[in-house]
Amino acid sequence: MQRYFIPEENKKNDIITVDGDDAHHIVRVMRMQVGDKIICNPPNTTGAICEIVQIDEHAVKAKIIEWLNNNTELPVFVTIAQGLPKGDKMDLILQKGTELGASAFIPFQSKRSVVKWDARKVDKKITRYAKIIKEASEQSHRNYLPEIKSIMNLKELIKESETYHVKIIAYEEEAKTNSFQSFASIVSKLSIGDKVLICIGPEGGFSPEEVHSLKEHHFIPVRLGPRILRTETAALYALASISYQLEELGGQ
Repeated sequence: MQRYFIPEENKKNDIITVDGDDAHHIVRVMRMQVGDKIICNPPNTTGAICEIVQIDEHAVKAKIIEWLNNNTELPVFVTIAQGLPKGDKMDLILQKGTELGASAFIPFQSKRSVVKWDARKVDKKITRYAKIIKEASEQSHRNYLPEIKSIMNLKELIKESETYHVKIIAYEEEAKTNSFQSFASIVSKLSIGDKVLICIGPEGGFSPEEVHSLKEHHFIPVRLGPRILRTETAALYALASISYQLEELGGQ
C-alpha cells in the first residue's frame, strides 16, 4: 500500500487532502480510483489507512479508515553529519540512510571536501534533498520524515553537537591500528531515546586539525570495521550496525 506524508493543514477531521506531486502520483502513475486505499502520514502520527473518496484535477481526498500503531523508527535518534562528497553521492547517502533509519542529515563543509557549494544554490539543493528523503521515507514506510539541515562548517557542527548524548567520528586512521576504539562497544551501550551524531568525512577524510577539534569537543574517533570504506558507504555501515544491534539482537 502506497504511503504519503501529508502536511497538518491537509487534514480536516477524518478527511485528508493529497495534492501536488503526490496527487499526480496517485492518479497518473498508480492509476488509483475512488475506493482504493492508501496510507497517509500527517505529522506526529504513525499513519492511517485511508480510502479515496474523491479525485479532482489537482487533488485527491481520502477518508481515514484506521489509524496504524506500527513503529518503524530506530529506538535511538541518529544524525549523519556528512562531509560534502563529490558528484551525486549525497543523493545515495540520503536515500539509503533514510531507508536505514537516520533521523536527520547535516551536510558540512569539511577542509578536504572537493565540492564547494555556491551560497546562491544552497536552498535549491536542500529542497531537492528533502524530496529525496520524502520519497525514500514513503518507500521504506518510515513513520517520520528525517530532517535535512542546512550546510554547516566545522564550528557550526560543533555547536550543533552540544545537544547530543553520543558523538562519533568515523576516522579512517583508527582502522589502520591494532589499538582502536570499537564502534560496536559504543553501540552496545546506547539507550533507547539517545541522540547520536555520527560525523563522516569526505573522500579525502578529515584533516588532523579537524580531528583534534572534534576530539576536544568530546567526539569519539572509531573505526567502522578493519577496511577503509568509501565516504558513501560509511553512513550506511554505521546505521545498519545500529539497527542490527538494537532492533534485531535487542529485540526492539
